[in-house]
Amino acid sequence: MIPERLIEIIEWIVRDGAIHYPILVDKDTLIILDGHHRVEALRRLGYKLVPALLVDYDSSCISVSSWREGVYVTKDLVREHGLTGNLLPPKTSRHKVCFDIPRVDIQLSMLRG
Repeated sequence: MIPERLIEIIEWIVRDGAIHYPILVDKDTLIILDGHHRVEALRRLGYKLVPALLVDYDSSCISVSSWREGVYVTKDLVREHGLTGNLLPPKTSRHKVCFDIPRVDIQLSMLRG
């Protein structure tokens, strides 16, 4: 988690009063592929629910690389770390998808649970 980024996300969520895009989650393992900062921001703000888009991580439509030069990341590595709870360092994995992630615009009041 990048503390400065987390603060930005918390401020953005509070200011907008909504979540505009779902986090990306593997449908089989429920591993978060994209959206860790949003999940943590919502948790710290006291929300129980998080809008999520469940995807088939094995699909060729989803690829993974690293934001960091010289770092090699595979889907298996992401799964291994996600399943053990031993998360990879920030900006280790970068997921790309060949589809548009739908805008959801869910008001925070819907996420109290």
